[in-house]
Amino acid sequence: MKAKVHVFLKPGVLDVQGKAVENALHGLGWDSVANVRVGKVLEFDLAADSEDAARTELKAMCEKLLANTVIESYKVEVA
Repeated sequence: MKAKVHVFLKPGVLDVQGKAVENALHGLGWDSVANVRVGKVLEFDLAADSEDAARTELKAMCEKLLANTVIESYKVEVA
């Protein structure tokens, strides 16, 4: 199964990288851009018996390694 994990800083956590990107975009003339948030996407193959089993495994991976759940939220996709 193809797995995709999206990890982003939680709302209210200062996103310095997002702010830098936003400022750069403004500097290049895209003044209509606002509230840029930078995150990461991890894609990989995962052997699992079912979509539910894959989601359970992905959640465990996120809680233990892929996301810092104190400051980050995550979303998983299985295809």
